Amino acid sequence: MRSLETNKRTRLLEAANKLVHAQGFNQTTLADIAKQADVPLGNVYYYFKTKEDIGQALIEHRAEFYRILIAAWEKSPDPKKRILALIQMVADQRETLACSGCPIGSLCQELHKDGGPLADKAATLLAAILSWSEQQFNLLGKGPQSADLALHLVSVLQGASLLTHTFHQPDLIVRETARLKEWVEAL
Repeated sequence: MRSLETNKRTRLLEAANKLVHAQGFNQTTLADIAKQADVPLGNVYYYFKTKEDIGQALIEHRAEFYRILIAAWEKSPDPKKRILALIQMVADQRETLACSGCPIGSLCQELHKDGGPLADKAATLLAAILSWSEQQFNLLGKGPQSADLALHLVSVLQGASLLTHTFHQPDLIVRETARLKEWVEAL
């Protein structure tokens, strides 16, 4: 029985992840999520009492996704290659970014319009990426510049993602990630 419950919860969470990325958190209803997950609407409340509970779980889901990516990147002993892996991951998402924007940046931006605990929780996603990037620049010997270099990296990735989505032009992220790669290689 526990396996079926986990399966339904996972399906609901995956459906929420897709729908929220495609149409936004505020535009996604519990009914939309239930339908996408093929779970009766009444069952949603067994797993998530409120939409905010789904939001919390979604943020944790996205955080776990990035923890797994970072763990894979950390297998490389070269911090420069780790930074390049982050940049390449964004470049590889060009079609998704053109259609729906950055799953983290879009969520943070939307939730921060309303503020509150869910917005604060979402901000931890970008904070984690900034912190990890800063660590990589520190490992490259950039010392006190590391925080600013990380801010530049993440700002360019987020800005390029926004423009890629706004204009539905995947080549924009390709061009900016190519420039970022050159910048990192020159460090």
